[in-house]
Amino acid sequence: MRRIPPLKSMVVDLSAPRPAAWLAGAGIALFALVGASAPNHNTLRAPITWLRLPAMSDTVSQTATVTAIVLSCWGALGMLSAHERGWRPDARLLFRLGALTALTVANLTPVGSSDMASYAAYGRIAALGGDPYVTTPARLGGPYAHLVSEGWRNAPSVYGPVATWWQGAAAFIGQERPWLTIWALMLANAAVFVGTGYLLLRTADDPVRAGLLWSVNPLLIGVLVAGGHLDTLVAGLAVCAIHLARRTTRWHHDLIVGVLVGLACGAKISACLLGAGLAWPLLRSGAWRPAARQACAAALTLAALYGAYGAHALAPLSAASRLVSTPSLWAAVDQFGTTVLGPHATAAIVSVLWPVVMLAVAWAIRRHAAPDAPAVAALPFALAFAWVLAAPWSMPWYTALAWALAALCSQGRATRYLTVATAVLALSHNSGGHGWTW
Repeated sequence: MRRIPPLKSMVVDLSAPRPAAWLAGAGIALFALVGASAPNHNTLRAPITWLRLPAMSDTVSQTATVTAIVLSCWGALGMLSAHERGWRPDARLLFRLGALTALTVANLTPVGSSDMASYAAYGRIAALGGDPYVTTPARLGGPYAHLVSEGWRNAPSVYGPVATWWQGAAAFIGQERPWLTIWALMLANAAVFVGTGYLLLRTADDPVRAGLLWSVNPLLIGVLVAGGHLDTLVAGLAVCAIHLARRTTRWHHDLIVGVLVGLACGAKISACLLGAGLAWPLLRSGAWRPAARQACAAALTLAALYGAYGAHALAPLSAASRLVSTPSLWAAVDQFGTTVLGPHATAAIVSVLWPVVMLAVAWAIRRHAAPDAPAVAALPFALAFAWVLAAPWSMPWYTALAWALAALCSQGRATRYLTVATAVLALSHNSGGHGWTW
């Protein structure tokens, strides 16, 4: 009679290196499959793939995307756990694999949101000499406007001047072909992702851990690179700024750090959290002059950037700040408050309360961070992660800044929570801008 092995011996340890790596690879492969099978419910309506597979049905594409997110989350957690238990793969191999994967995914149709269509439309407006902070994609019209989701078709750009010039350069290449503009943006985004991974390889306290958190992170590749989101540029500038801030003490380096922070804010204004996170440790230690130099350089850089368009370029940010997403801590508050107090009073209350909650969450994250984590990276990480958790409007690609900062030095268990938070947000907001229709 054949002996049945114990159940425990039949269970695969998914935190072991090989199963975790296979899960991560399967997740990325499914993201790529969805992108290669465009157009479908989870991609833009303008395929840019060179490898054209038959288009997926809505049900198949949604199932594949959900499965990709779950497998990627599981694989990322497994690889991190394996690393904590002593797994030490070659950091350079991780970087090469991540670079190859990112550049491959960048040649596929964007997956997960319609943001790339908005980028292209704003870039086309700028390339034609218009003002994307006044002109909307709907007023632009043509093939570019057709690709933008209905929710953003009548909205001016909420991105900074750096982002506008980035988008305008791609639109100059694409001209009247939106697919070519989007492809140029995808390739540029992937190049920044790879460049950031290389800088982390050379500067992180633990290059292997940095590679697992960034270069071969299946969630980031699926959400950030396959989606082509501008947050990659903010994360890259943040890594440059923190590397310089923690390695040097010369006055002109403070100015360079400030300029880098200003450029990051010129891409997305949320990067001001990076500046605050860099300034606070300096102020606490009494280093007023370095903090002042960084703040002045960042402010002057930002003023010069927005000076190219005028103060009206900040107006769309005010309207966007009143948005509330789901899942969000404030979704129930917004729904209840709108019914009882009205939309304006509720928006005012939320706008006052959410920064307070964010600071409280940041304090809790910082308190439970690894004790040896330098404040110059740990505090910006705490603020960036707390913003993702506490802000009324939060998307999975907003976690890019927190991931980059976590890769610079150990953040304890916070990286596991960051992994789960990214996956939860991705499951809620990864439908190609069409909305989930289960």
